[in-house]
Amino acid sequence: MTAGFGLFLLMSNASVVHAHPLPVPAGKVMLTVEGDVSRTNGDGVARFDRAMLQALPQGTIVTHTPWTEGASRFEGPLLGAIYDAVGAHGDSLRVVALNDFAADVPLPEAKEYGVILAMQRDGEPMPVREYGPLFVLYPFDDHPELQTEEVRFRSVWQVARIVVE
Repeated sequence: MTAGFGLFLLMSNASVVHAHPLPVPAGKVMLTVEGDVSRTNGDGVARFDRAMLQALPQGTIVTHTPWTEGASRFEGPLLGAIYDAVGAHGDSLRVVALNDFAADVPLPEAKEYGVILAMQRDGEPMPVREYGPLFVLYPFDDHPELQTEEVRFRSVWQVARIVVE
């Protein structure tokens, strides 16, 4: 096999992977991703249940927040991993809460700081009354430059959907 043909096969397989639809959620949908996405699992959107979100590359952030007492350990999928899973093409993530509050998270910032969509706090799932079930979380303690009103505004809790723009 020539190197050129091998590269062709590799590129062909990469295209097939990105074109393959996401699996259909087996459990309750926790997150819907829409907008500039190429991998969906119905009606042009990508829906994720808890198991699907847990299967993505995860991050852990131990930090204080302006909304919680003391430092907590938050765990959940990296926002960048969600972006990659849906074959997104935009450079901004409009994060929308259950009450329709929304904020834009720049993709480069999310990837640089390892921003997560927290699903657990101190090892427990987060109920709606405690910022869950999903909470955009920055590593505030590790990066003092993130302790600004602008970044705090992006820390949306009770996340229901993300629109890739």
